[in-house]
Amino acid sequence: MENSGLTQAVREAGAVELILVRHGESEGNLAATEASQAGADVINVPARDPDVTLSSTGQEQSLALGRALATIAEDLRPDAVVSSPYLRAFQTAEIAVETAGWPVKVRTDERLRDRELGILDMLTRQGVERRLPEEAERRRWLGKFYYRPPGGESWADVVLRLRSVLGELNSLGSGQRVMLVCHDALILLVRYVLEGMTEAELLDLAASTSVLNASITRYVRPEGNGPWTLESFNVADHLTAQGVEVTEHAGDADVRPR
Repeated sequence: MENSGLTQAVREAGAVELILVRHGESEGNLAATEASQAGADVINVPARDPDVTLSSTGQEQSLALGRALATIAEDLRPDAVVSSPYLRAFQTAEIAVETAGWPVKVRTDERLRDRELGILDMLTRQGVERRLPEEAERRRWLGKFYYRPPGGESWADVVLRLRSVLGELNSLGSGQRVMLVCHDALILLVRYVLEGMTEAELLDLAASTSVLNASITRYVRPEGNGPWTLESFNVADHLTAQGVEVTEHAGDADVRPR
């Protein structure tokens, strides 16, 4: 006799593996670091945020990522690769998938885009302090998780769109593996959601950890349902092993409310 309970469980099972990749170093990363080191107010970004491309180092990192992914056994390769529509992430995904030789089309999902900064866009931390002192004070008071710049998003806002993406992993069908290529803040926020972190735990992680460009974070759940287990976080050994520069380009570490 058919075990209806087991059949139902299998039918409802979803993804068994989730790979998160931060995009390779971008021209925007370089511009932001330059502006900060120079004490400038404004970041000389070469394009609007969605159109910022990879730097030459970022391209090398994406190639190295692809060569590392090529070593994954065929039956363990992701069934779907989904990228942020922002060009730096999409380029990373395309280069990596092509280099790996995977027969999968890279799709984009706007819910994986980077956090929108609104009025703070293109300003360094110093620029915000000088030009928008009231916003700087409000950001300090609220902390990074709940502070929403005018016209932009808080981390809590980003979490709302990430929850819908992660929820869809439960309805893909048994045994599916998925790779998401996105941004540093999103990878931290995925950890917040999947591991049930508190605001304080997330901000402690953000203050102490920089998600490396082209790094790999991996979650698994062999049964395809229930909680995810973090197998590895922020791994860039595949870059070091190939002699490719490892870059950080961290966000603002002053994230706690005060």
